[in-house]
Amino acid sequence: MADSQQTDPAPKWWSWPEGTGTADGPPAGVPAPRPGTGEGPGGGADGPAVTAEAGTAPGAAAGAGSPDPGVRYDPWGDRPLQIVDRGARDRGFRLWQVAAVGAAAALLAGAIGGYVGVLAERSSSTRLELPQAAVADKGRAPESVAGIAATALPGVVTLHVRGEKGGGTGTGFVLDPQGHILTNHHVVAGAKEIAVTFSTGESVTAELVGRDSGYDLAVVKVAGVRGLRPLSLGNSENVKVGDPVVAIGAPFDLSNTVTAGIISATGRPVTAGGDKGDGSDISYVDALQTDAPINPGNSGGPLLDARAHVVGINSAIRGADKDDPTRQGGSIGLGFAIPINQGKRVAEELIATGRATHPVIGVTLDMDYTGDGARVGDKGEDGKPSVVADGPAARAGIRAGDVITKVDGQRVRGGDELIVKIRAHRPGDRLTLTVERGGRDRTLEVVLGSANGS
Repeated sequence: MADSQQTDPAPKWWSWPEGTGTADGPPAGVPAPRPGTGEGPGGGADGPAVTAEAGTAPGAAAGAGSPDPGVRYDPWGDRPLQIVDRGARDRGFRLWQVAAVGAAAALLAGAIGGYVGVLAERSSSTRLELPQAAVADKGRAPESVAGIAATALPGVVTLHVRGEKGGGTGTGFVLDPQGHILTNHHVVAGAKEIAVTFSTGESVTAELVGRDSGYDLAVVKVAGVRGLRPLSLGNSENVKVGDPVVAIGAPFDLSNTVTAGIISATGRPVTAGGDKGDGSDISYVDALQTDAPINPGNSGGPLLDARAHVVGINSAIRGADKDDPTRQGGSIGLGFAIPINQGKRVAEELIATGRATHPVIGVTLDMDYTGDGARVGDKGEDGKPSVVADGPAARAGIRAGDVITKVDGQRVRGGDELIVKIRAHRPGDRLTLTVERGGRDRTLEVVLGSANGS
């Protein structure tokens, strides 16, 4: 019967994930897409528009009336416009919307703030900060190694020397405001050009004033330099074993290198040089021994006491034996410095005359003698007598063949040691010599003479 006939429900044009919508429509609160509008399945790009058959308005009961023939229906259809007074509802909705937006904004701001806080906490928890001392006063006690170095470095220089056989590096230190600099003879030997570099890095040329191979000392001079900082000279007679010392130099051309140690011995007889083979360039030093590391390039640099006073001029090191397969080329803790008292006297003479004098007793020694002590030779050089006529030794009663065993009560073991002990004094000094003759010891007093150095 027509009045009881019903049409099939309108076809569904959407699909949702299982459990997300009702059986007959989209999930609650979600507007259904409109077929043929491009907003969902069945319309626009997604499918053809749907047209209902005439007389069967979708979703209407039979007998409810038929639409005009040929009228296209939308399943969710265009219905007659109904005007409804919704002013009060709209106003309520707007208030609710404002309140909702405000609440959402507050929640969002809180969430963002919390998230930022979490990030900050994470960042701070992953930033590693180790404990560290605060910046302190950079000053140091004057008697500390740092204090001594700060006082002395402005007066220490590096020497770069060029000669016919190549170049080399050594050290020196300023003696006076006139620009005189003390260094080792072996640093400037054979020099054709001498460059002096100060601790500030400034370099100037220098000229040789004088040198002495027997003492291994030399003086050079710079001109036109202002603000020179001469080092204070100490007294090597005051030095005791165990005293702390600081050495400054340019080992292996590493300028302004500071090392520290102690005086490990005094009065060490040291001979060095002799490269010419005739003994004319051998230096004899009654040296201060130190364990402050000294290496090639330290030569001529100052050895300083706890008051930053120069007590020695670093000159030589003792390496391991050449036959030792483990021999080191550098310092093994045995360095030797010329006592500053000797250096001061020689420097004064070199500045004044360009030459230095040597104290002598007027004998020729038998350097081949292997016994204990220093033996006076039977003959001197070129057949001359071994004891210089009317010389200091002759006046003291010393004879050829005598063996000198002590100087001022200190034991002498060989000819080199006797020369060292004598050169540690000045011409005119009075010494007491113990002499062995015919199996008997004699005590003789000698006044040292003078000879020009080389």
